[in-house]
Amino acid sequence: MDLNHNLGREEARRRIAGNIGSLPEHLPGNVADVAHRWEGDTLKLTLGAMGQEVLGDIDVREDSVHVTVTLPPMLALFAGAIQAALNRKGSDLLLEDRSDD
Repeated sequence: MDLNHNLGREEARRRIAGNIGSLPEHLPGNVADVAHRWEGDTLKLTLGAMGQEVLGDIDVREDSVHVTVTLPPMLALFAGAIQAALNRKGSDLLLEDRSDD
């Protein structure tokens, strides 16, 4: 899914990098572990949730952020809820400017 923004690639990347540490607080399923690394302008995520591994890519573009989440079969039942949550709060969670916090 795509989250549109008007920040430019560099500012969007900076904000995502600054917000990624708070990601577990916003996710259901008792996320126990979040590992992340940048590959160019793509943030690669690995989340440990409910004994399962969830993979995600956040591709930062000039005017949007493309989010891809790969769920294991056991968690596929939650795909609709995850997509709805990203539609509702994804831009706030990923792109909010928290540099003054």
